[in-house]
Amino acid sequence: ILKSDLFDGTKTLLDVGSGAGFPSIPLAIVNENVKVTIIDALNKRINFLNDLTKHLGLTNVCAYHKRAEDYAKEKRESFDIVTARAVARLNVLAELCLPLTKLDGYFIAMKGKMSKEEMNEAANAINILGGKVEKVVSVNLPDEAGERDLIIIKKIKTTPNKYPRQFSKIKERPLCPTAITAAATRSWCPMPAKR
Repeated sequence: ILKSDLFDGTKTLLDVGSGAGFPSIPLAIVNENVKVTIIDALNKRINFLNDLTKHLGLTNVCAYHKRAEDYAKEKRESFDIVTARAVARLNVLAELCLPLTKLDGYFIAMKGKMSKEEMNEAANAINILGGKVEKVVSVNLPDEAGERDLIIIKKIKTTPNKYPRQFSKIKERPLCPTAITAAATRSWCPMPAKR
């Protein structure tokens, strides 16, 4: 990611559901021109990240105890780059992250082996929410930890105001693939049955 031109100049980055601070903390360390905001629904993670950033002397990081769908009410379309890793399936992530991404900004989703399946499932959601998949970058993790895909989605149009919905509604009725939508005449689909 850092080798691309996404980080040229001063940028704002939001990391949704950061967990222990990856990728936000490493990005803040290597690029002081990036103003990093971290949100997470668990306050104990935010407390840890605030302690960590203080210990590391990072002045370009702020961490808040917030849910993405609530933060979008305060900071709608405010960030040049929004990242998320291991938070949810891509169709759910898109609804949480694209409303926070500026027009002409980027949402970067870090996904594992099932990324092609998730991209197909999320294609309609990404379109409805104003995004377009620009490219997918495959990365081999060190120490044979596997391969990950960085799905880079450009925000090409404003997200409709009705998104994001409350998380319970997003989870219960995620936005559907186009073929299912056309058949069902709705923009959501029920979650698949648990196996």
